[in-house]
Amino acid sequence: MTAYSKDDVARLAERLLDRSLPKAEWTHAAHLTATLRLVRIRDEGLERDLPGIIRAYNEAVGGVNDDASGYHETITQAYLAAIRGFVAALPANLDDGEAAGRLLATPLGDKAWPLAFWSRERLFSVAARRGWMEPDLAPLEHAPPESAR
Repeated sequence: MTAYSKDDVARLAERLLDRSLPKAEWTHAAHLTATLRLVRIRDEGLERDLPGIIRAYNEAVGGVNDDASGYHETITQAYLAAIRGFVAALPANLDDGEAAGRLLATPLGDKAWPLAFWSRERLFSVAARRGWMEPDLAPLEHAPPESAR
């Protein structure tokens, strides 16, 4: 498991936003940790802003956002809603490094987490990549707001 200090978490989010994070460092743990930080410092409108942040980052490191790779709307909105729920339950004085460690130790830290709610076929469809798709296996504990659907 990846361990981040509070300073690491802040730098990770900054480097995502300014698109200077090396592609090799944009791991599942980094996705979750940067999102955790953004939820904690600038949550309002994040369901609207995060897609653009991720798309721009992907392009800055030579990636593409198309029907087969890059940005994925359903996965992003599901994780964002789950991370918001996680953050809401944290003690207020917990620093970002400790919060990230706790987050990564939950089922969210497993890249397969969405497959508990969506069938592989539905989750990896072009429709789910382009827009929100409701889960077909089980309901989410924390659903994205209507504006993200």
